[in-house]
Amino acid sequence: MSNITISTQKTNNHTILKFVSTSILINGGSHEFNTIDEAKNAPLAQQLFYLPFVKKVFITANFIAIQKYDIVEWEDVQEEVRAQIEAYLQGGNTVISVTEPTKQAIEVYAEVTPNPAVMKFGSSKSLTTTDVECKNIDEANATSPLAQELFHFPFVKEVFISENYVSITKFDMVEWDAIYPELRTFIRSYLQENKTIIKQLSKKVENSVITPAENLDETSTKIIAILEEHIKPAVASDGGNIAFQSYDKEHKIVNVILQGACSGCPSATITLKNGIETMLKDMLPNQINEVVAING
Repeated sequence: MSNITISTQKTNNHTILKFVSTSILINGGSHEFNTIDEAKNAPLAQQLFYLPFVKKVFITANFIAIQKYDIVEWEDVQEEVRAQIEAYLQGGNTVISVTEPTKQAIEVYAEVTPNPAVMKFGSSKSLTTTDVECKNIDEANATSPLAQELFHFPFVKEVFISENYVSITKFDMVEWDAIYPELRTFIRSYLQENKTIIKQLSKKVENSVITPAENLDETSTKIIAILEEHIKPAVASDGGNIAFQSYDKEHKIVNVILQGACSGCPSATITLKNGIETMLKDMLPNQINEVVAING
């Protein structure tokens, strides 16, 4: 791997930074490490855990994602980490030690959501650092092998994958009671076999879900911070997501995208107006007139 180079890439979580490789790091699957002890078969991850600000390490086919503690800012340390990873790989060192394949102890549970067409399948395994929404199998082919497999079920209409859950929208031809056990079993088996969940996303796909921080004005930055801290955890618990799209400074209108269980949900409009819009108006006085879901 002497010619390997590493570049950095932001994610929609400010604590997580991706270190993207020009060469394949591991053959298939992905690995998450929460402690140095968990990384006993991953020498590179062990080395990274010696950095005092490293909280989690996520290794997949062609990138390493690191979640940091808030004791530092990525701008201050990312070049040091990038150079360390690059030097390690250029030295031909092992990323993951080959061991006998074993099924991980993973639990998957099904939860109803406020949207009767959507069910949330929560996982004890971290699934992704970047939210991915697939409206059809063509979108899944470009982003998520897991979603691609799920679309082979004739009753699956849409798939949304977030940090630790999958939200599935069904067609009206069936009831959840008849299909959710089959879906839960399939997702659990897929995760236990450590198959790839999300592909390395193209710039086009990533830019559709991540707003570059350098392009935001002060109000937009504050809106995103409020959504991240106060709104997203609540909607995620219901299997949904809300993503900032844009802020019209002249008309004081916030445009958002609703995903997962929030998309097409009968109660989404009420939540948007009585909950999200009210909170933003209270926390940003005289800066918000309306919040609009551009896809709902």
